[in-house]
Parts: sequence; structure tokens; C-alpha cells
Amino acid sequence: MARIKGALATRKRRKKVLKLAKGYWGAKSKHFKMAKQAVMKSGNYAYIGRRHRKRDFRRLWITRISAACRMNGINYSQFMNGLKRANIMLNRKMLSEIAISDEKAFAALVEKVR
Repeated sequence: MARIKGALATRKRRKKVLKLAKGYWGAKSKHFKMAKQAVMKSGNYAYIGRRHRKRDFRRLWITRISAACRMNGINYSQFMNGLKRANIMLNRKMLSEIAISDEKAFAALVEKVR
């Protein structure tokens, strides 16, 4: 039985990596060895970035809610505690949207919390 060489699979794998490295500067987009390293590194950054995005958005929402609370004469922690005690189940994303788009509704929430 003839020995099968892996040329097709190797070429396919290399083409895939070089396609992912398209747009990288210099040898990182041309040479397989460097492209492979760059693609691995960028994959790690992307993985980490997907986790960081969740943190960043939560931080943004909290900052917006805090600013709106201060405009209504209450601090963030008192407001969130009041929401919990009043059994108002709104997540921070929705609260920040209300704070931005509908200031009267947010003021009503603050009054309900007090």
C-alpha cells in the first residue's frame, strides 16, 4: 500500500492561518511561522477581550446610573439597596437606558426608592 503524504492537509492548514493573518503588518502576513504566532496571540487577545467587554459595559452602566442618582440627590449604593428592598427587579443595563433616555421615569424610580 502506498504511503500517503500530508501535503494537502498541510497546505490547507497553512492557507487557513495565512488567511486569518491577512492585514497584519510585514512578515506576519506573509511567512507561515510568524503568521501562526501572530494569529495565536491575537486569538488570546480576542478571548480575553470578550471577557473584558462584559466588565467594561457593567462599569459604564454603573457610572451612568451613579451620575443620574447624584442628579436626583441620592447615591448609587442607597439607590440600588432601595430598589432591592422595593422589589424592583431592573438590571443595570435597563436602569442606565432609563437614566439616559427618560429622566422623569428615573426620577420617579428614585422617589419610589426613598
